[in-house]
Amino acid sequence: MPIPRRHVADAELAVLEVLWDHSPRTIRQLTDILYPGGTTSEYATVQKLLQRLEDKGCVSRDRSQSAHQFSPSIARDDLIGEQLEQVAQKLCDGSLTPLLLHLTNNVRLKKRERELLKKMIDDAK
Repeated sequence: MPIPRRHVADAELAVLEVLWDHSPRTIRQLTDILYPGGTTSEYATVQKLLQRLEDKGCVSRDRSQSAHQFSPSIARDDLIGEQLEQVAQKLCDGSLTPLLLHLTNNVRLKKRERELLKKMIDDAK
């Protein structure tokens, strides 16, 4: 089954980050976290971001209460995987190898991260 091609903008990602750590949340609660002392304009911005994320299948809305509750409908790891596959398609002809080589050569990995990466490679054999 093909990976859905959804682009998540930085502002949408900020909303998802909050929801991954604290959900469910209302628009007001999200606005207070993202924009402490938020204005009506910022409330409307969060409302629009949630609508876009809902349209993309990234959040779900519980309408059972007067103040709708929002929760992520995509796991952080799943979105990371989708985004990396899109980058691989765009820049590396679909191969994740150049991305992994770049990350392992140019990013300082912790010992635990190196061990996990090695285990994943061994398990894939």
